[in-house]
Amino acid sequence: MSIFHLKPLRQQTDEQLMARAAAGSDTAFEELYRRYARRLKGFFFMQLGGDEELAADATHDVFLRAYEARSRYQEGRKVDTWLFTIAYNICKNHYRSNAYEAQLLATLDAEPMSSQQIEVELDAAALDQALEQVLNDLPAPLHQIFSLHYQEELTIPQVAEIVGIPEGTVKSRLHKTMNIIRKKLKNYANH
Repeated sequence: MSIFHLKPLRQQTDEQLMARAAAGSDTAFEELYRRYARRLKGFFFMQLGGDEELAADATHDVFLRAYEARSRYQEGRKVDTWLFTIAYNICKNHYRSNAYEAQLLATLDAEPMSSQQIEVELDAAALDQALEQVLNDLPAPLHQIFSLHYQEELTIPQVAEIVGIPEGTVKSRLHKTMNIIRKKLKNYANH
């Protein structure tokens, strides 16, 4: 018996839990669900237009797919990267089937109405709200990469693996995203 089987599930690494799940332990898989369901649901909520029901369904879909593929899990592969790769692919399929990406790209080119700008003293809450709106207006691929790196705190190599693009492309898209954010939030620069 491995020493890892003697440690309580909460003290085992994700990779140890996944190895146990691959060997047939449903309790190990349930611990992974406990660790990642909330993060994944938040990711989906941000990526799928704030639809809580759709986010919950997509989260369950990730774990269903992971459970069905657990015996094919590659030992040593980071579990969070594996789960977010599945999540990313679910988002891509959703965007394709709903032509969501085309709508977001079209709205990105629209100029904001300057006549509706109101001069008020901005606090942190107002800036957060403005940032959230800018992120929601980003094209899906840019929003996803931003979210994976800055909100989910995944490394650039992990993001590159999840979305299936070179690390340099991830860096370039993050740079482009930051430029868009700076441009859209330039009115907040002095506050």
